[in-house]
Amino acid sequence: MQGGGGNRQGSQSNRQGSESSRQGGQANRPQRVTGSSGSAQMDGQQYLHKFFSDQLKDIYYAEQKLVQALATMRDAATTEELRDAFEDHLHQTERHARRLERVFENLDMRPEGKRCEAIEGIIREVQQIIEETEEGSLTRDAALIMGAQKAEHYEIATYGGLVTFAITMGLYEEADLLDRTLVEEEITDSLLTDIAEEYINIEAELESLDTMGEEEESGEGEEEEMGEESGIGAGAGETGNEGD
Repeated sequence: MQGGGGNRQGSQSNRQGSESSRQGGQANRPQRVTGSSGSAQMDGQQYLHKFFSDQLKDIYYAEQKLVQALATMRDAATTEELRDAFEDHLHQTERHARRLERVFENLDMRPEGKRCEAIEGIIREVQQIIEETEEGSLTRDAALIMGAQKAEHYEIATYGGLVTFAITMGLYEEADLLDRTLVEEEITDSLLTDIAEEYINIEAELESLDTMGEEEESGEGEEEEMGEESGIGAGAGETGNEGD
C-alpha cells in the first residue's frame, strides 16, 4: 500500500513538473510589443522578440515574391534541367510560405509580409539578366543560376538566424519548422551549383568565345571593305588627273 501511495505521489509530481514545463514554454513565447512614449528603448528581451517577428514578416514577404519570380525564371530558362529545377523550387517555396503561416499561427500572430528590400533588389537583377541575355542561350541560364543562388543565400542566412533566435527564446516547435526550410534551401543551393558546374557554365563560356570570334571576323571584314573603297577612290582620282 505504501508503495502504491508512493507511485501516486510520483505521478502527481510528474504531472506538476510537466505543467511547470508547459507554463515555462508559454512564458518564453514572444509577447506583443507596444510602444511607450515614456520609454526611449526596449529591454533586451522585448527587442529580441520584436526583431524575430520582423524577420518572420521579412522572409514571408520574400517567399511570396519569389513564387512569382521563379515562374518568370522558369519560363525564361533555356535548358529543361534548369526549367525543372525552377519549377520544383517554386512549389517548394509555396510550401515554405505555408510553413511560415504555421509559425505565425503558433505565435498568435497574423501572417503578414514586410517589404524586403534585399529580395526586391535580387528580383530586379534577375529581370535585368533576362532583358540583357539572348533567348535560348546557355549564357542566360548561367546568369539565372547566379541570380537564383543570391536569393537562396539570403534565405539561408535569414532562416539560420531565425532558427537560432527561436531556440534562444525557447520556441522549439517553431525552430523545428524553420530548420526544415533551412535544410531545403541549402539542398536547393547545392543542386543549382551542380547544374551550373555540370555543363551550363562551360557551354556559356564557349558561347562567349564564339561571339567574340564572330565579332572579330566581322570587324576584319569591315576593315577590308573600307580598304577596298579607299583604293577605288584613290584610283579614280589618279585617272582623273591623267585626263587633265
